Amino acid sequence: MEERMSMDTVPVWKRFVLTIPEAAEYYHIGEKKLRAIAENNLRSEFVIMNGNRVLIKRKQFEEFLENASCL
Repeated sequence: MEERMSMDTVPVWKRFVLTIPEAAEYYHIGEKKLRAIAENNLRSEFVIMNGNRVLIKRKQFEEFLENASCL
């Protein structure tokens, strides 16, 4: 069963959205910092709120990071 689960998971770099812990690990940005960025950019293209859960659209967040001069 565990082998099947690991084979069925989508790699982080192919996912459409990331959770805060996944994004923190992938981008090497702390979870608190990511939550603050999301909170300050709730109306941006890269934040999705699923109830009280924050999800980050990977490609749009990468564009945001490319254009950012500081975090």
